[in-house]
Amino acid sequence: MTMWDRRQFLIRTSGSVLGLSAGSLIWRAVAQDEGSQARGMINQPTQEAIDRGLAFLASAQAPDGSYGTGQWRGNVAITALCGLAFMAGGSQPGRGRYGQIVTRCVDNLTNPNNAQQMPQPRGTFITNGAGGHGPMYGHGFATLFLAEVYGMVNEPNLRDRLRRVLRDAVQLIVNSQNQEGGWRYRPGGADADISVTICQIMALRAARNAGIEVPVETVRRCVQYVKDCQDVHGTGGFRYQRFGGPPGFARTAAGVVALNSAGIYDDESVRKGLDYMMRYKPGAERGGFGLPNLEHQFHWYYGHYYAVQAMWIRGGDYWRQWYPAIRNELLQNRRADDSWQMGMMCQHYCTAMALIILQVPNNYLPILQR
Repeated sequence: MTMWDRRQFLIRTSGSVLGLSAGSLIWRAVAQDEGSQARGMINQPTQEAIDRGLAFLASAQAPDGSYGTGQWRGNVAITALCGLAFMAGGSQPGRGRYGQIVTRCVDNLTNPNNAQQMPQPRGTFITNGAGGHGPMYGHGFATLFLAEVYGMVNEPNLRDRLRRVLRDAVQLIVNSQNQEGGWRYRPGGADADISVTICQIMALRAARNAGIEVPVETVRRCVQYVKDCQDVHGTGGFRYQRFGGPPGFARTAAGVVALNSAGIYDDESVRKGLDYMMRYKPGAERGGFGLPNLEHQFHWYYGHYYAVQAMWIRGGDYWRQWYPAIRNELLQNRRADDSWQMGMMCQHYCTAMALIILQVPNNYLPILQR
């Protein structure tokens, strides 16, 4: 199947599930001119790096289907991101070069015997005995991955299993939204932050695309929270919380993608956020692996994971300037074993993030649809 054929399949599939009820939020799948936008972006050296990176990840999967190294061993967020990295290359459960690897990721996240999906609160994906800021990070990424899988498979038993899991997972997110309109590290937290919030709204977007009901009020309140985090009268960047901390690159990338995920693509908040992000274009004085800002380096992969999605959705000069810059920087910093890693960050996490970033022009993931 060519990229264009696959694209049309995804659009037709999304269109068949989006028109559910008149009172529900409609996220439309609108075809972009991905032919010109993607053309030439994944050059031969990039494809070779992608192929070798995927092979590295495939060889690193644990017997139970999970990913993660050291204190992050078995982390559900990292397992989900690795699954997305394979899907970004065209593999699906049981289909494609790494179809069985994706299947094992799905099984790990949906099999209660793996002690990943916990019964309290119902539907929560949580990492037991492994590193992470809190269960809502893992829950958001796991829900996103499984929703992307659900939208691509036709096998009845797998679809039934995924639908049951996703309904509970989505309900947990909806029920956990706090009074500010966002989410925090644990379900029902009293406050919120933009980092955890972006994980939840992307998961809801993916689930909604796949036909799982998401209340319009949940999305409306999330949009308001994200906009409240923006420094609208100053830099245009987004803060970590509504009234705390300065704007930053990773936070702004998360904020813009959160708005995109809610169906907002071209308002003033998005435009200001994109312009703020361009200050951190890879290779610029203030950006890149060499930046002497430890906070920025710690969130480098996280920030660029969202930034490349924002630039892809925006298209035009933003995309044409951004992708070659991040592509070249990732190629320059690939390790001898064909993986990526920065400092003490988990090697599987960094590699999955790098591969997702590099494969965005494939446009295989439904979450990249506008």
